Amino acid sequence: MRKALRWLLALTVLIGTVSTAGAATAAQPEATDIKDRLLSIPGMSLIEEKPYPGYRFFVLNYTQPVDHRGPSKGTFQQRVTVLHKDVSRPTVFYTGGYNVSTNPSRREPTQIVDGNQVSMEYRFFTPSRPSPADWTKLDIWQAASDQHRIFKALKPLYSKNWISTGGSKGGMTATYYERFYPRDMDGVVAYVAPNDVVNDQDKAYDRFFAGVGTKECRDRLNGVQREALVRREPLEQRYQAYAAENGYTFDTVGSLDKAYEATVLDYVWGFWQYSLLSDCDTIPADARNATDDEIWNSIDTVAGFSFYTDQGLAPYTPYYYQAGTQLGAPTIVFPHIEKKYIRYGYLPPRYFVPRSIPMKFQQGAMRDVDSWVRHNARHMLFVYGENDPWGAEQFRLGKGARDSYVFTAPGANHGANVAGLPEKQKAFATARILKWAGVASTAVEADPALAEPLARYDARLDKRGAERTLRP
Repeated sequence: MRKALRWLLALTVLIGTVSTAGAATAAQPEATDIKDRLLSIPGMSLIEEKPYPGYRFFVLNYTQPVDHRGPSKGTFQQRVTVLHKDVSRPTVFYTGGYNVSTNPSRREPTQIVDGNQVSMEYRFFTPSRPSPADWTKLDIWQAASDQHRIFKALKPLYSKNWISTGGSKGGMTATYYERFYPRDMDGVVAYVAPNDVVNDQDKAYDRFFAGVGTKECRDRLNGVQREALVRREPLEQRYQAYAAENGYTFDTVGSLDKAYEATVLDYVWGFWQYSLLSDCDTIPADARNATDDEIWNSIDTVAGFSFYTDQGLAPYTPYYYQAGTQLGAPTIVFPHIEKKYIRYGYLPPRYFVPRSIPMKFQQGAMRDVDSWVRHNARHMLFVYGENDPWGAEQFRLGKGARDSYVFTAPGANHGANVAGLPEKQKAFATARILKWAGVASTAVEADPALAEPLARYDARLDKRGAERTLRP
């Protein structure tokens, strides 16, 4: 009898436990709203939601380890945005390699596949910077690992195909991510991504500037650049007044004189990076007889005299740190300017990073990525602009590459994209992106010439063009 009572009591307790668990489950149904589902991800928190017709747009923080090799060494908050369309659509993973925009925008692949877009702020760009900042943890592997963790966190929610993309430094970032985590993405679209394999070999840039555009345009640009150094004394007096008026200082670069020359030497590069051949008419045709105002305004419009100030450089410290430790930076010559007018030449990244931050260049980092792309690229598309200086050293494909392509948009600058390719290449590239995203129709698969973006162009969301940083 006692055994029967004990058995009955145990059964009652068991039934009660199951009932309680069932009630708890019923009281906490699985989240269905996309915001709730995003915020249910461990480490994800909401900064704000902004409305946009046809989408939900979220600005978020995601907790990342400072060191992915030693997660116990601290964390930081990394900004992420999500342009949500539907979990049944593919997702594009974008980074520009710098700060993330907190306003809704849609990159070209997102428009092509009519999908969701996740955008990541690159580590160490404020506010996504650890405190205190251990700069040794700013490298391409750590950044790729940031992307990997975000992808792993969001993939259960956005379960369809993913494509990574980015322009300039963002195109480099997408490529490095693919190199270190080749199983994450279903495709990569890298725009205008420089590939400085050997940092000390930069003759490709000199060859580029010797032949870009037309001789008339090159002569105009070269003339203004030279004249700005010939008139160094009066124009630096103007620069001094300009700096005083705006509270600019020059501790990082070293002096106003160095900042002035650096700005002038960026002038020709900056023109071809952002402008078109048709814009040559805006450049003074006869620099020697131009007024000081005309020379100053032309240099300032293209290169910007505020950039090499402490205030202008500060937001780009993470870029210059990476350029001086892994990415490399170009050094070019100026055969149209007599040596007596050039005091410093093209300054290396060390001059643009506060001296309190140590830097040591890693010779093999870019060689490793370049070799990997040549021999292992799969589902990768590289797009360059014919007149973009940063395309002088490109990623190239070897025999080991599969279903991967390098295209150049005729006459395009640093804002080159798929839409600017010749018609056959544009349709083919669009078809491959649709295929990689898993949304190519049977008609497009049979005939790539039929490929078109699945979403209509939206002037607000799809604003194109390169960010004016004079950096990649």
